[in-house]
Amino acid sequence: MTVTKWTVDDTHSSIEFSVKHMMIAKVKGNFNKFTAVLEADPADLTTASIEFTVDAASIDTRNEDRDNHLRSADFFKAEEYPTITFKSAEITKKDDNEYNVTGDVTLLGVTRKETFTVTFEGQGKDPWGNEKAGFSAAGKIKRSDYGLTYNAALETGGMLLGDVITLSIELEAGKAVQE
Repeated sequence: MTVTKWTVDDTHSSIEFSVKHMMIAKVKGNFNKFTAVLEADPADLTTASIEFTVDAASIDTRNEDRDNHLRSADFFKAEEYPTITFKSAEITKKDDNEYNVTGDVTLLGVTRKETFTVTFEGQGKDPWGNEKAGFSAAGKIKRSDYGLTYNAALETGGMLLGDVITLSIELEAGKAVQE
């Protein structure tokens, strides 16, 4: 195949995260609003260009008070920094369907290189004849690297929140219609 443009079908895609809470459990959540554009040959992502824009205010942990706190100045400062972005810079093949995708993550005005493992899940036509491709991505970032340092000491020792955020992304993308 050749490199073509793919747009993410957000009704069949998700960005989820988890963080350690009280050093004993994990709290999970997701971002409900995001866009992504891929220019890729799904059979060989090494020449792909991948860009994400996430609406920081769309954070959802199934708890309105916590979500509002996460949008506040203690965490995402969503009014001042409404988006979180990713732009790929280097993609290397690990095996037949798995890649290391390194790129720039920008969060709270801080840009850092991060690497995610991306798996090409397959490709096919939907019932209406549209070409679709599926991808999974996983990785971890340290929230303190981006200035997300809010925390509280526990009386039993340790901290309320872990520093490592685990990300899991599932994407279904449709081949863009050529004009």
